[in-house]
Amino acid sequence: MKDDTTYELTPREIVAELDKFIIGQDAAKRCVAIALRNRWRRRQVPEELAEEIAPKNIIMIGPTGVGKTEIARRLARLARAPFVKVEASKFTEVGYVGRDVESIIRDLAEIALNQVRQEMTDEVRERAAEAVEERLLDILLPPPGAKAAPEATEHRAIPLGPIGKPRDAKPAKEPDETAAEKPQDEKYERARKILAEKLDEGELEDRVVEVEVEVTMAPTIEVFSSAGIDEMDMNFGDMFQNIFPKQTKKRKVSVGEAREILFEEESAKLIDMDKAVNVAMERLEQSGIVFIDELDKIAGPRAEVGPDVSREGVQRDLLPIIEGSSVNTKYGLVRTDHILFIAAGAFHVSKPSDLIPELQGRFPIRVELKSLNADDFYLILTEPENALVKQYEELLATEGVELKFADGAIRAIARISEDLNSRLQNIGARRLHTVMESLLDEISFDAPDTGEKEYEIDEAYVVEKLADIAGDEDLARYIL
Repeated sequence: MKDDTTYELTPREIVAELDKFIIGQDAAKRCVAIALRNRWRRRQVPEELAEEIAPKNIIMIGPTGVGKTEIARRLARLARAPFVKVEASKFTEVGYVGRDVESIIRDLAEIALNQVRQEMTDEVRERAAEAVEERLLDILLPPPGAKAAPEATEHRAIPLGPIGKPRDAKPAKEPDETAAEKPQDEKYERARKILAEKLDEGELEDRVVEVEVEVTMAPTIEVFSSAGIDEMDMNFGDMFQNIFPKQTKKRKVSVGEAREILFEEESAKLIDMDKAVNVAMERLEQSGIVFIDELDKIAGPRAEVGPDVSREGVQRDLLPIIEGSSVNTKYGLVRTDHILFIAAGAFHVSKPSDLIPELQGRFPIRVELKSLNADDFYLILTEPENALVKQYEELLATEGVELKFADGAIRAIARISEDLNSRLQNIGARRLHTVMESLLDEISFDAPDTGEKEYEIDEAYVVEKLADIAGDEDLARYIL
């Protein structure tokens, strides 16, 4: 399997791809584009030098809802790299109740393996589909030789002759079945061919068939541990599978459902899991991306009294992983030397310099994301491929309702959203969701029942629907 996880895109091309989904924040896009291109550059240098080139980790600073997480997620999707998003506030120092920071890498290992397994499944899809068709035909029309074994015949005493041989015993004559079987086989093949054609045309998708599925008989065990079961050296799932053999049970499902069940079984047979694990771990080590959100929640002055298990303690636990260490997973040791770490935080109360110096040094690139204004909101509503206005238009189109937004209406939504963010808590582009829901509440509720099939949303409609909430600061505080 070819492991080409990074497209050979230039930084300018990477930014152009990110522009399709994220409005503004050009400085942040440039930083991540360079970081991604450096992945490709590192692979072109001699191997002994490539080992010494560490990724330049990034801290994104900005209020919520300005695109920090979306930039990292789109970057990982663009690079086809294993990606995991975690919140720093969920971790505590080792030995205390809470998640251990090494679980980040274990989660990333599972994501990488699932990603590779899916790619390998796509490669064997045709072969697996052919095997599924054969199994479905066998279920719908069992072969002549697959009949149930006849019941045991009743034992009868055979009269014996004077020396113990059966009296008047005649040698058994084997019936000549060749002539009888030939027409039967031809008839079976014709019937199977007709069934195969119907399967291909989708005429049998609703027919109910009986399939055998594997049932896990291993008992459920709860382990109460601050570290979690993934910390333990032994894999209880595999151990109990060896003790308790796999069992099957019969289920009655439609042919369509049976096809999905059998496809999973057949594709699993065709995938080399040892190879999948090797490719996944290599990809994780060379191309993995970890996005650590809410980094500002673990920054701040050192606690004067008692252990600081959820702030400085977490920073010190994160440090070895970000610096480069080996983490034990169920698939073996994983090195974190070349994993790209992107951290983000609002840093309203604290600031990046409040982090411990060692951790600051591991995030050499810092970029500030600006707050969004009405012009940005207007572009967010209209420009991206998954723009919010397009989403609502498509949702209501499923009810046969056509929404038409005037340009003035969209600008009014953007203007009201900016005003609410300035007067209330600034939640960035997420404010657009609350405003759009309030604006279209009545239409969304009445859409299945109303006789109207077309709605014109103009500026006057927006002002009328949102006037009370947008004008009443106390009401808006709780609703918007």
